Amino acid sequence: MDPSDEFVRNLKQNMNLVVTASIIGIVGILMFGSTFVIPPGHRGVLVTMGKVSPVFAPEGLGFKLPFVTTVVPISVRQQTAVSKTDCYSSDLQQIAVELRVLYRIPESMIVKMFRDYSGDPFDSLISPRVSEALKEVTALQSAEQIVKKREEVKGKTLEGARAKVGDLLVIEDVVIQNVALSKELETAIEAKMVQEQEAAKAKFTQAKAEIEAQTAVIRAKGEAEAIRVRGRAVQDNPGLVQLQIVEKWNGISPLVIGGGGGSGGANILLPIGNLKTQ
Repeated sequence: MDPSDEFVRNLKQNMNLVVTASIIGIVGILMFGSTFVIPPGHRGVLVTMGKVSPVFAPEGLGFKLPFVTTVVPISVRQQTAVSKTDCYSSDLQQIAVELRVLYRIPESMIVKMFRDYSGDPFDSLISPRVSEALKEVTALQSAEQIVKKREEVKGKTLEGARAKVGDLLVIEDVVIQNVALSKELETAIEAKMVQEQEAAKAKFTQAKAEIEAQTAVIRAKGEAEAIRVRGRAVQDNPGLVQLQIVEKWNGISPLVIGGGGGSGGANILLPIGNLKTQ
């Protein structure tokens, strides 16, 4: 056999192997590039050559055009972020408030959030509106009221933020983590609270003393009335005393000692059991 013919045959065989391997590789790349997986709690936004698809992809396995379509997963789970705001109270005191905001993106707004807010709406949408709502609430409250009525401030801030965001997002809750005051203002508020507590304590002590005095008067009036009733009963019923003596008699015969022959003499009753036999 001519060596050149063998060389050509081997070359053709190698070329066939190369072509086959290339085809298999291209098919594998196409298959791999045409599928995607969306993790749980996420939805996928499909972007084809810079154009965003109006329909999002659900979680799980999906198919797309290879090389020209990219899939961006967007979380629909509840997320948490911190927002810090410097605001002023109605008495013109500067207060720094730190809020923790709990929010989530509804499925119906996945595509809009990605297209208009780069997929993460907190910094561009939520934080500014929460801060605005908080400033509106604190502007109507004194610094002392803001410290004392944190739950009320939180509730009104949440209500205002939801109204400003609308249906774009769901703000689940806001939590006031910290209210920072100036050292002078903090000291003044603490001193006032101590004064209020002392005043409340003094008021309680005074009320307690008044109640005890009224109770003593009522008790004294009751005792005086009881004595008057008993005296009137004895006066109207002379035999009542003898009846009480009989009721309380222990069964021992008394010894009567006369006080004298006159009518004014007193008779002394002594229990016989108390006398010792001489």
